[in-house]
Amino acid sequence: MKIGFIGLGIMGGPMCANLLQAGYEVTVSSHNAEAAEKLHAQGAHIADTPKEIAAQVDLVITMLPNSPQVLEVALGPDGIVAGAHRGLTYVDMSSIAPQASRQVHDALAKVGVPMLDAPVSGGEPKAVDGTLSIMVGGDRGIYDTVHDVLAVLGSAVVHVGQIGSGNTAKLANQVVVALNIAAVSEALMLARMAQVDPQSVFEAIRGGLAGSTVLEAKAPMILDRNFTPGFRIDLHVKDLANALDTAHDVDAPLPLTQAVLGMLQTLQSDGHGGDDHSGLVQYYEQLSRTRVERTSR
Repeated sequence: MKIGFIGLGIMGGPMCANLLQAGYEVTVSSHNAEAAEKLHAQGAHIADTPKEIAAQVDLVITMLPNSPQVLEVALGPDGIVAGAHRGLTYVDMSSIAPQASRQVHDALAKVGVPMLDAPVSGGEPKAVDGTLSIMVGGDRGIYDTVHDVLAVLGSAVVHVGQIGSGNTAKLANQVVVALNIAAVSEALMLARMAQVDPQSVFEAIRGGLAGSTVLEAKAPMILDRNFTPGFRIDLHVKDLANALDTAHDVDAPLPLTQAVLGMLQTLQSDGHGGDDHSGLVQYYEQLSRTRVERTSR
């Protein structure tokens, strides 16, 4: 199977590298020249437009920032739709609004190109080691044909329903993650303000009911004040905004999500949008004028 990969950022670059390592023939976009050349050195071909990529492959995968970019790459004048041919399949692994996924799906269906939405969770570390969680929406038969490709990228690949369902699952994931990071930040700030070592509190609660993947991944970053992005605040703002838009469409109440989005937007406006989302603790630090950090014992 020949694969085209568009979107070579923090997540897409290592995902594409894993496909090359697995032996797939991959053509990448020249849009990110530095990343494209790095992958070219690993065996990838390079093409200039989504149209050119689509015309020469069996499967196009995109990993893009948000809905407008997906719409342009898929449906623009030099988009995937312009390179459509018999046997082409499209899998969008971006985290976008479910309605946008349905819009692209319906447009591509008119030229005979089936589509799945398959957003991921796990951040850069799991993109690198190929253990992402992948949530897939779309036709089950099409899912079966690309499952082995997706299994190179993730350790958990789950079909969750019709087109758009993958992104609905991803929005649910992002709600849980954001609220967990806020809870971890509040808990560690409580410990700090009560003059109890936050590191000791982390060690005490991690094995109990409060233990979680988020706690394990983000508490050490908070304690070390390491906000180097694995997943940026800017992107989490985008995801929670999409979650609230979707919630509005289906009349789902998301008051906690609204509150945490406001916290992240405050940090974004203060210049922290490029920080890892564990940097949410800085919102609490601004309120308390106290830093949460690891202390020596």
